[in-house]
Amino acid sequence: MSANYLPIVDQKFPESHVAYLRHQLEQIIGLYSIVCCNGNVDKAAVILRRQQQEQVSFERNSIWKDMVGQERRAATVHVRESKEVVQQSWWSRNKQAVLVGFAMAVLIALLSCRIFPEAEKQNCLALLAFASILWCTEAIPLFVTSMLVPFLIVVLRVLDDTTMEPPERLTPQQAAPKVFHTMFSQTVMLLLGGFAIAAALSKHFIAKQMAVAILSRVGRRPHHVILANMLVATFASMWISNVAAPVLCFSLVQPILRTLPTNHPFCKSLVMGIALASNLGGMTSPISSPQNIFAIERMSMGGSPPSWLQWFAIALPVSIIGNLLCWGVILAVYRPGQNIKEVRPLKPTEDPLNGTQIYVIVVSLITVVLWCCNSFLISYTGEMGVLAIIPLVAFFGFGVLSKDDFNGFLWNVVMLAMGGLALGEAVQSSGLLLTISNAIGKLVAGESLWAVLAIFCGLVLVGTTFISHTVGAMVILPIVQAVGEQMPGDHSKLLIMGAALMC
Repeated sequence: MSANYLPIVDQKFPESHVAYLRHQLEQIIGLYSIVCCNGNVDKAAVILRRQQQEQVSFERNSIWKDMVGQERRAATVHVRESKEVVQQSWWSRNKQAVLVGFAMAVLIALLSCRIFPEAEKQNCLALLAFASILWCTEAIPLFVTSMLVPFLIVVLRVLDDTTMEPPERLTPQQAAPKVFHTMFSQTVMLLLGGFAIAAALSKHFIAKQMAVAILSRVGRRPHHVILANMLVATFASMWISNVAAPVLCFSLVQPILRTLPTNHPFCKSLVMGIALASNLGGMTSPISSPQNIFAIERMSMGGSPPSWLQWFAIALPVSIIGNLLCWGVILAVYRPGQNIKEVRPLKPTEDPLNGTQIYVIVVSLITVVLWCCNSFLISYTGEMGVLAIIPLVAFFGFGVLSKDDFNGFLWNVVMLAMGGLALGEAVQSSGLLLTISNAIGKLVAGESLWAVLAIFCGLVLVGTTFISHTVGAMVILPIVQAVGEQMPGDHSKLLIMGAALMC
């Protein structure tokens, strides 16, 4: 490689150019040391080098980082840990084996005893307990547990043919195609469509330019800067997920944070505000978090799926009020305006939008508008998942995104969703869901609708504090739906929406 490429590098960048660049860099370091470091050239060089590294990291997009990680995994490139490491405790060494063994013991025990007279219902209870333990403890990767779910559904024969009266237990030959049909639903297509929009907005720096354009116009007062960053983080979370949004926002505020001490109250307020706002932004749109798509899937089972406008009408006011409350608490706790009166504003971007960026914005807006109008288009499109094909074809078909970007999608999240859909079908088909909902319905009998909603929201809040929000939604939402359907007036959609927002 050196013999082939180094001559080309020497030709394009001769030694005279290198010497000139070094001279210019030395002049920049010298000027910076005079202005900011009291003449300390070494300190100035260290500071400028660190800022350069942060800027390079800021410019790289998430798809690039995902692809680097994927290439390293494909080539089995990794850092081998030294054998001379600090001795781990017994629990650290054997944690995975113990948790997997416990899950297996629970599975075998529930398969052996007879709580329900129906074998499929008993086996489904064992499967539900086994998968829930593995998901909650993360003894093995979440998506691996999801792969086990369809295998156990078929082997344990937990599905029934509900068209028969009484329902008949399906054979493995009958159950396998039904499970795979359930796993690939509109939920998967919505995830892929959301991934495509997020990747395009991130790769072509559209989200960054929009955020900079807003933050450069909010003024200098610390209180306003914090609130503006929180609202930008919430808005970004709607479209590029509430995981990528804080990364984007933190990179934008790096120039502000670098001018202040690490423990400054304003720094703490800004970082905490972005984190909380991104979390709240995860509820704002159906594609901002996987649990929102699960909620739409559950609410669509009655034949009248909620539109995006209905979701926005509920989620946006809740997230805005949540942002204002968090902002008030942050100001009361950290008091960021005491030690700083003005904040240096961000430099507005002067780059105009190019043709590719305009194309991405137009396609994304068209897709979102169609999703919002799905209630009127359902006779033509059938489901929202069909509309998710539009950004996939528009971006990958015309070079906006590449095959590498497609490979960089979060396929572990897709597999997790497919396992959750399969488990939901098994719980419903076997009759276990009806039994659980009847038992919970008896416990909350006589309570008002709002009391039941508060109970479920509290349970979801406590549960998802310790386990993954996505896992919590997959396990809890089917139960919430069944209980709501049994209440007078069928309030399942209200309970599902409340539980999804709490996730």
